[in-house]
Order: sequence, then structure tokens, then C-alpha cells
Amino acid sequence: MKPSVIVAGETNVGMKRNHNEDTFTIMEGENLFIVCDGMGGHASGEVASQMAVETMRTFFQDTRDDPELTWPYKMDRSRRYEENRLITAIKLANLRIHEAQKKDAKYRGMGTTITALYFVAEGVYIAHVGDSRIYRLRDKSFELLTEDHSLLNDYIKMKKLTPEEIESFPHKNVIVRALGMKESVKVDVAFEPLRNGDLYLLCSDGLSGEVTDENMQRILLSKGSDLSAACQALIEEANRNGGHDNITVLLAKVP
Repeated sequence: MKPSVIVAGETNVGMKRNHNEDTFTIMEGENLFIVCDGMGGHASGEVASQMAVETMRTFFQDTRDDPELTWPYKMDRSRRYEENRLITAIKLANLRIHEAQKKDAKYRGMGTTITALYFVAEGVYIAHVGDSRIYRLRDKSFELLTEDHSLLNDYIKMKKLTPEEIESFPHKNVIVRALGMKESVKVDVAFEPLRNGDLYLLCSDGLSGEVTDENMQRILLSKGSDLSAACQALIEEANRNGGHDNITVLLAKVP
């Protein structure tokens, strides 16, 4: 039996952009929650993020309604059915975006990050591509559960940059892995057992780039009993700090 999960989400254009390329979705029937941050400028980033969400929604609906449906990718027998289902949906979203680029020149170079939470009976699968993030607040401990697929993070791992060098790094927005960049994509997936009271935060870098982990934790500890208010408070904090990018926040809590 799947756990019951309380969820809230909100997206905001921020203070500097004139349109929102982020997309999120809440599939309560599947306990699937997704945040995407599109890239490519103009309208194409928005197209990519919406395409990713819609592809995943459709795949989950189709595989729920028709268990005998032929999948576009072979199952990895070393993984459980639910994990295969999540990875396949993301890989299919990647392919759809990549194909759209090839068909229409105006979409060339578009792509999107993705973070997804998929709650199952035994726990939760965490999947991501790009630099959107998933955190968990457990009791009072706040932990980042994903690793940014970014040039900055690669440099940090290779060269161990100082805090000053990290702050002044000139290519903070360069992503080294995203949906749509190539015909196939590697999806990072982890499984986490659940505890009562766990609170998961999915966000685009419009939040994590403007608000420190310490301030996110502070806001969640003070507002975490009201998820909608917590989403609003996190977005307001990001905008107070400059709001240089679109901001999307999704919170999922295990009662």
C-alpha cells in the first residue's frame, strides 16, 4: 500500500525574467511529483519543461491503465518494477525533447532539468538530471539528496575550490547533463526508506541559487506544518535576495 503524502507546490517568475520556464506537476494518484527547469531561451525552455512533465504523466497513466503495454526501453532486471517505470518515463521524456529539436529549428538547444519523487509502499525513489535539487528535512536535520550535474560541481569535485572561488565562479549556470542534450541520458536514481514526518523539498535553482540551505531549513522548521505557506515563504525569500531566475518549490510530507 502506498503511503499517504501531503503535498503543495508553487512556481514564480522571479524578479528579473519576463516569462517562466519552470514546470511542476503533482500526480497524487501515482504519488509522483516532478519539478523541471527549462532552458533554451525565448519560449523553448518552457516547451521543454512542459514536454518532460506531459510525457511522464502520459507514460504513468498508460502503464497504469494497460499493464501489458510495450515499453519503449527494455526493463533492467536488476531494478524493481517501480524504479524501471520511473527511469523509463524520464528517458522517454529526454527522447521526445531531443526529437523535437531535430524537427524544428526554433527548438534547437532546448532542454530541461528534472527532479522527481515517486513514493511506493516501501519508501521513495528519487530521480534527477541537471541542477534542480531534492532536499529532505528529517526531524531537524536538513540534507541535500541530489548532486548537481553542473560545471561548477565538477570543478568543486576535481579541484576543491575555495568558498571565494565558488562564489566568483563565472559559469555557475552551465549544466553538464540535462534532458534533450543527447539522444540518451543517464538518470541518477536513489531509494530512501521513509520515516513519519519526513518533509521533501524539490526546487529549481531559482531557489537554491538565492537561498542558503540554512535559511531553507529555518523556513521549513517554522512553516513546515503548513506546506502552502512554506512554499510561499521560500519563494518570497528567493525574491528578496534578488529573484534572478524562475523559482519553483514543491513540498511533500509523510504524515
